[in-house]
Amino acid sequence: MKYAPIPKELFIENRRNLANALFPESIAVFHSNDIMPTNADGTMAFKQNSDLFYLTGADQEETILIICPDARDKKMREILFVKETNEHIATWEGHKLTKQEAQEVSGIQTVYWLSEFEKVFALLAFESENIYLNTNEHTRAVVEVETRDARFIKYCKEKFPLHNYKRLAPIMHRLRAIKSTWEIFLMKKACQITEKGFRRLLNFVKPGVWEYEIEAELSHEFLRNRSRGFAYTPIIASGKNACVLHYIENNQQCKDGDVILLDVAAEYANYASDLTRCVPVSGRFTQRQKDVYNAVLRVMKAAKIMLVKGNNWDKYHKEVGKMMESELIGLGLLQKHEVEKQNPDYPLYKKYFMHGTSHFLGLDVHDVGSKYHIFEAGMVFTCEPGIYIPEEGLGIRLENDILITEDGNIDLMENIPIEAEEIEDLMNSK
Repeated sequence: MKYAPIPKELFIENRRNLANALFPESIAVFHSNDIMPTNADGTMAFKQNSDLFYLTGADQEETILIICPDARDKKMREILFVKETNEHIATWEGHKLTKQEAQEVSGIQTVYWLSEFEKVFALLAFESENIYLNTNEHTRAVVEVETRDARFIKYCKEKFPLHNYKRLAPIMHRLRAIKSTWEIFLMKKACQITEKGFRRLLNFVKPGVWEYEIEAELSHEFLRNRSRGFAYTPIIASGKNACVLHYIENNQQCKDGDVILLDVAAEYANYASDLTRCVPVSGRFTQRQKDVYNAVLRVMKAAKIMLVKGNNWDKYHKEVGKMMESELIGLGLLQKHEVEKQNPDYPLYKKYFMHGTSHFLGLDVHDVGSKYHIFEAGMVFTCEPGIYIPEEGLGIRLENDILITEDGNIDLMENIPIEAEEIEDLMNSK
């Protein structure tokens, strides 16, 4: 891995919290992600299952974790299974975790080779009443490929049909929503790398540059700072492309007079950051562009204030909607009398601001967490209002990452330039 070692205490504490959330006489199982195929003998880059990484720090394929807090043999209460390596694998694929290295990374003292899993699992399952299994229950997930978790669910229910089966996802969603001190450190690191990438662009962007050249500059800066790269597929959308919310082609030339919407951020140690900035190709916003930009910035600043302990999702987004209505009226995009007569279930501002303002952030860009829970200290949200005007070829979105604390919040991206005048000054500095 490119990132620096993470203290095993993070993963030890995470497993302790999980174990305390299980019913008595239970066993819980977590699997790594598969290495996904492409064509011929090709494969995609490996990305570890977020839950497994959260609990072990093991960033390797073909890894399984068992948590069995009430196992009669205390050595069997936490077990990590890793792929047994050999000279052939070492030559063709590189180094794999030894048992000792797996212990050092995770803090788990009992480590077996993967080939021993079925025998060990059967022994512990017969001691247990409940078997907790994991699935991807994210509300936005579209899963068409069978995962290791899905295959194991079928295997498990066939081999052990009389056990009580329970879901791990609701527990993991509650635990992962609250970030620990070490998690916040890693997310700050991702934000700092993102800042370096963005600042690199401010003297690079000019009329005639291509969107993919901007992407290349960011990739260079992220990788040289020990990131694996982008935390998500980058959006580098100039001109009218910015009105396509998930524009990822990044293949157009940036023209004088256009604004580029950059939804780009680095990951670090599997933790994501999420940034959006808009910059003028020429180095100066037109007055209309600046008016729209500042309208979005005012909404963002006001929305950030509401990301505090005790608030809730629905109230927060309702208030943001009201602020956006006011700004759109001021920009001449909505008429006050029409807003007063609108159907509240289909607010008119959605024509120009059609997405949500915030989402959970953590090991995943759209991290797990429940919209029905009140905001708590330790949660991290994006804050990303936007205005999109296709008829003007202009899309503006601004986004920072906000940590909720006991007495307010902390903007993890407060050092990244966002004021229109500061961006213009930096773009025109030598």
